[in-house]
Amino acid sequence: MPMETKKKRIGIYPGSFDPLTNGHLDIIIRASRLFDSLIVGVLRNDAKKTLFSMEERVALIRKCTEDIPNVSVEMFEGLLVDFVHEKKADAIVRGLRAVSDYEYELQMAMLNKHMSPDVETIFLMTDINNSYLSSSVVKDVAMHGGNIRGLVPETVIDDIYRKVKAK
Repeated sequence: MPMETKKKRIGIYPGSFDPLTNGHLDIIIRASRLFDSLIVGVLRNDAKKTLFSMEERVALIRKCTEDIPNVSVEMFEGLLVDFVHEKKADAIVRGLRAVSDYEYELQMAMLNKHMSPDVETIFLMTDINNSYLSSSVVKDVAMHGGNIRGLVPETVIDDIYRKVKAK
């Protein structure tokens, strides 16, 4: 009797990541332990005005995750459930900071489930130290010359200040 090959568990952590924060990185690290492969999906959303281009966001995330062997970073556009099917993923990973996040993320999870009943969503609570953190807060602090150390991975601090200064 031939041995069965175990299916690799693939998770997708989608977002705009403009820029990647320590909260995002915490979710990536923790989710990478739950899946054989974790794809960080950087969403193209032309309705959202971003500081970094898609290519820059992908490069920053890759720089921050290069030491996590089962994490890859890819761009996508369109419906998340289509990307999930294209990648043959098992679940969507979403981070939650507060009740307000939960309400929004629950709606999105239920919509995704309606469109594609086989798609599961896993919620991970953010570390308490990152509960106030968002990309918008980081951009605002950086644009006003504040200190973003401790809010974003050390490896991208200079990139963020350079980009803000150029704007």
